[in-house]
Amino acid sequence: MPTMADVARAAGVSVATVSHVLNDTRPVLPHTRRAVLDAVERLGYTPNSLARSLVTARTRSIGLAVSAISNPYFTEILQGVEAAALEHGYGLLIADPHDDPGHERKVVQLLHERRVDGMVVAPSPDPRELLSYLRRHDVPAVFLDRLVDEGARPHFDQVCTAGTEPTARLVTHLAELGHRRIGLVAGRRGLSTTGERIASYRQGLASAGLAHDEQLIAHGDSESAGAERATAALLSLAAPPTALVTANNAMTIGTLRSLRAHGLSVPGDIALCCFDDFAWADLFEPRLTAVAQPSRELGARAVQVLLERLAEPDRPARTVRLDCALVHRTSCGCPDPLPPASKGTDS
Repeated sequence: MPTMADVARAAGVSVATVSHVLNDTRPVLPHTRRAVLDAVERLGYTPNSLARSLVTARTRSIGLAVSAISNPYFTEILQGVEAAALEHGYGLLIADPHDDPGHERKVVQLLHERRVDGMVVAPSPDPRELLSYLRRHDVPAVFLDRLVDEGARPHFDQVCTAGTEPTARLVTHLAELGHRRIGLVAGRRGLSTTGERIASYRQGLASAGLAHDEQLIAHGDSESAGAERATAALLSLAAPPTALVTANNAMTIGTLRSLRAHGLSVPGDIALCCFDDFAWADLFEPRLTAVAQPSRELGARAVQVLLERLAEPDRPARTVRLDCALVHRTSCGCPDPLPPASKGTDS
């Protein structure tokens, strides 16, 4: 099996230079780096990761703590994190906190004990134990998708999508179509995403000149069964909504189930717009009008921000927001923007 000394001889450099190239511990001239990497490939040299971690105190691994990994939105985020980590030579350890503060602290401690270099975490609704642990042990971490309010002097970087604008766009669009009672199936209380989407919903109402009615907001707890109950509650109002906005993809499924159970068609009886686009949203009849989040890019950007934090531990914390896109289809009641499929003719 080739050694680092063999690589050094083949590249015409010192063993120390080979070490600097492989471990990124000191700048190396581009042509020298290329010679070393060519020798590594030619000889089939495999670095000893364990020995390297003992020398550098780095394991080249990232911990990812995200709940509801089965949700397509978080699955795509995971894919973005994994691809970016592998691109930079990092492995990935994954844990599911189940949106439970106590379990969240335990899985973060477990990842820390596995000596990950840093973590990407989608915080639970009550992240106090999480913050305490990360600060006490000085763990490099990036909060993903859900923001944590750390006050005037934040310690951790955060990566999420745009705040109050996307849901407001759905509400104003429905108002432009003539709807005056627009309901919101909101997410789990305590999550920053829930708070921002409620604020965005109210902003949309104000922009459209519509009064806010608190009865038109029902919490679906960010999952399908909760959304079924929330939708049923909205439909039971003396003056039920004529249009609904759902605040994530899982709740969209629950809302559709509830509407079907009540014998209501979309958009004939009630219009529907949703936050989170997903792979099969285009296959529903009607096709779902949705806000699409750049989920894979979110995951990749979180890794990028974490690696920048590892390279510059003392730089100020920052919050990175990525833009969303409105995908206009037919569940809102508009004509289909796609041309009709061509029909074959008999020969």
